[in-house]
Amino acid sequence: MYEQQLGLKPPMGWNSWNTFTWDINEQLIREAADTIVAGGYKDAGYEYIVIDDCWSLKDRDDDGKLVADPIKFPNGMKALADYIHSKGLKFGMYSCVGTHTCAGYPGSFEHEFQDAELLAEWGVDFLKYDYCFKPRHISGELLYKRMSLALKNCGRDILFSACNWGEDNVYQWIRESGAHMYRSTGDIQDSWDSIKSLTLSQLDKASFTGSYCHNDMDMLVVGMYGGSNSDFIGSQIGGCNDVEYKTHFSLWSMMGSPLMIGSDIRKANQPTRDILMNRDLIAINQDVEGRGAYRIKPEPQWFHADDVFMLVKVLTDGDVAIGFFNLSDGQREMSLQFWDIGLPYASGKSLSLYDCWEHKEIGVFRERYAPVVPAHDCLIVRAKLV
Repeated sequence: MYEQQLGLKPPMGWNSWNTFTWDINEQLIREAADTIVAGGYKDAGYEYIVIDDCWSLKDRDDDGKLVADPIKFPNGMKALADYIHSKGLKFGMYSCVGTHTCAGYPGSFEHEFQDAELLAEWGVDFLKYDYCFKPRHISGELLYKRMSLALKNCGRDILFSACNWGEDNVYQWIRESGAHMYRSTGDIQDSWDSIKSLTLSQLDKASFTGSYCHNDMDMLVVGMYGGSNSDFIGSQIGGCNDVEYKTHFSLWSMMGSPLMIGSDIRKANQPTRDILMNRDLIAINQDVEGRGAYRIKPEPQWFHADDVFMLVKVLTDGDVAIGFFNLSDGQREMSLQFWDIGLPYASGKSLSLYDCWEHKEIGVFRERYAPVVPAHDCLIVRAKLV
């Protein structure tokens, strides 16, 4: 009855919040689904269309059921789900562990089983479950386990996206709760400082991600360019440049985060499309073993700096993905000694390196590789033992 592979790989899709926040409607969601298919995103692996907060009325009905806002969604959620499914995509929605959502709409506290059954009736495939307005003396851990149990018994496969922002020592209990992915950070903003801060906060958390329970570093801001209708997310910040968006996407891909697009993909320019549909990076993110990436600091002069580092991700086929990340404000040479990834000179083996952004072979190297990486930029290589 149930797909055993639900949550095997980091989910990929699009979410309404980063760009549109409260300003959502049925036509927008349909157009996003259309674009995911027509624009080639579905073929690249993006499959979930997720409506975030602000979709319901402010009160439940007389039977305690959630009610979709009839002005924003005049045909109802079942019809919208059917439309998204007709495109070969999956439909996601939003609720909250508390009495209310973060924007003040009804939450699922003490309605977990009722809401799970309603979502199943509507044809929902994904639930983002936020953490606002939780009663203070009730365990958040218990509330996530409660909704997990409700979803697993609602009669439909629904991927469970827990979103408690890394609170309550979530790393220690989230896998056991049944969640398929979990937010480990505060909200992302469309700024380089935000991307850098979220990244550095998760570099020591590689052991807390993997198949069926993925560490979610929040949605992608690639291609937003400050285009949110929310001052907090980025409309007053100005966004990032394409190099910074490239580094952002590379970090999320290497670190195994779900890839949930947050920009207005209907208006995406070619650099944004090239970043979001980089098949070499997506293949690294979607590697079936779902291993976290470990950090190596370069020697010697930047060893004590946190903003210059390499990430190494072991892949299923024996290849190794290696990211050279320079989050600092100046150009850096970054020397990777192959013995740091388990390849001694005495082995007689070398590494054949393939550039995942230029999509071409770099060459064969023995003992070390030392590229020069510009400020805020990165180099991602797929290394094969030869």
